[in-house]
Amino acid sequence: MSRTVIMNDTAAKKPPSRSKGFLTDVANFLLHKPEVSTLIKFDTIEERDDYNQRVMQRTGIDPNHYSVLNIHKIGVEAPVSYLFNELLQWNGDSTCWPNHIAKVDRIENDLKRIQILPFGWGRYPFRFMKSFFGFKLIPLFLLDAIHIKKVPDPFDFDNARYLLYKCSGGYPIGIYSMYARSSIPEMNEKAQSQLIFAVGFNFYGKEDWQKHRKLVNKTWESVHNRVTANVMNRVKQLSEWRIERIQNNC
Repeated sequence: MSRTVIMNDTAAKKPPSRSKGFLTDVANFLLHKPEVSTLIKFDTIEERDDYNQRVMQRTGIDPNHYSVLNIHKIGVEAPVSYLFNELLQWNGDSTCWPNHIAKVDRIENDLKRIQILPFGWGRYPFRFMKSFFGFKLIPLFLLDAIHIKKVPDPFDFDNARYLLYKCSGGYPIGIYSMYARSSIPEMNEKAQSQLIFAVGFNFYGKEDWQKHRKLVNKTWESVHNRVTANVMNRVKQLSEWRIERIQNNC
């Protein structure tokens, strides 16, 4: 007698797996190929200039001041308010961030001032150490909020909210933004919301680094883009899992 198995049209969603240590962070955020590619690639200078103008209009920051501007975007099937709430939970316990490699430490538990600590180290492991091979990487990043916009402007049909930081510390100095808004059909965006991460910088704060930066820049961008894509895919996964639980009254 044959047995018929009835399955739902879509499998139940699951939250992102939690990393257990440095090696699982490497596997989850560096080695793992993200399900959705997120890096926006500009085909023309005009296309990049148009995006730069959008960034400037929204945040008041001019991306043209930075030799490197990386923008990542992913569609999320969740309301903007729920998606942005996930960004507000950004901390050292987040499953969406490689906290065993670069731990998020809210200074005085405040989202307005955050330091990113390599391997969670608040100080160098040996007394004689003042740096890593000449680079002062503690903190890896120091983020000071320029603006945290929790409520969209009146008549803002994009329903936009964002966190915008000035970024200093051991790594390149610049800006970092996490941005959530409603999808725009005219831009061929089909999901309910869009999550956008943008980082702009000059290597170690020096605009003239560009003529020396080819290998270092390509390596850094490759690592940064892979980690960012995996982080964003995990935020998408977590947001959609939470919404599914709410819809199913779990």
